[in-house]
Amino acid sequence: MKTKLEKNLQSVAKKVLQDEAEAILSLKNYINEQFELCAEAILACKGRLVITGIGKSAIIGQKIVATMNSTGTPALFMHAADAIHGDLGMIQKEDIVLCISKSGDTPEIKVLVPLLKMHGNVMIAMVSNERSYLATHADFILNAHVDREACPLNLAPTTSTTAALALGDALAICLLEMRGFTSRDFAKYHPGGSLGKKMYLKVSDLYPNNELPRVGAQASLNEVILEMTSKRLGATAVTDETDTLLGIITDGDLRRMLNKQPDFATLKAQHIMTSSPKTISPDDYAATALALMQEKNITQLVVVEDSKLLGFVHLHDLLKEGLL
Repeated sequence: MKTKLEKNLQSVAKKVLQDEAEAILSLKNYINEQFELCAEAILACKGRLVITGIGKSAIIGQKIVATMNSTGTPALFMHAADAIHGDLGMIQKEDIVLCISKSGDTPEIKVLVPLLKMHGNVMIAMVSNERSYLATHADFILNAHVDREACPLNLAPTTSTTAALALGDALAICLLEMRGFTSRDFAKYHPGGSLGKKMYLKVSDLYPNNELPRVGAQASLNEVILEMTSKRLGATAVTDETDTLLGIITDGDLRRMLNKQPDFATLKAQHIMTSSPKTISPDDYAATALALMQEKNITQLVVVEDSKLLGFVHLHDLLKEGLL
């Protein structure tokens, strides 16, 4: 049985989410020619996008900077208060400045705006009030209008910061589309993430770390088992004297052989091996290796180049790299 307080808390939380969702959706009404002009100006900019603000707007600005940088738009953050105490020096002549302020009339903004105009930088205002000081002095306006905050006192920045964040995302994604930014471009800026690894990690980065189990075609069953257990990959390659791959023997092959052949004393590697194993090139991406393993329901691939054995890449290698 829920108490009256618990039910009330749930209602409050749901109302906050509803208010913020409605505020974001209402921004569609303000996506207009001014928005397009802002995007076009940033795209044509030969400098960087400098985003500034104060208070909660500053925090939102930092997140937008991070999104811009990761999607191909060079950006940096400058706190509005610090700007008037020396940080203006980070702004270059060809930079565009995006000022975020709900009211557009804070004291720090009123001090900063004339300084930016004096430097001759193009200025974009992201505001909720188009008649504010900031908006009337800006070259372009991104209207982040909200009727009220989700805070019941209409004081704590909640709905307004959510709206500004969403509008910043919309701008960043439009710029991404305009640049023709691809997943491979994204990976360049995220080399440590799983997507980045899928885009740059190759089989050649993985297989040299593994043992290289191999036997000749005439190797006895005892030699095959010793080689497989000592190299601990659950398989061994079968090669000729020139290291040309002839086949592969897996622990599954051994189990199937023992079930079918009671007398295995005379068996050789060539009698047990799979003669057309799944192989991969060292120049293939690790993600390709993973896809092939998943498709064929196997746990290792033989790495070959010009039919010559180079090594093995195992499913565990891909797991360790976070590709799965």
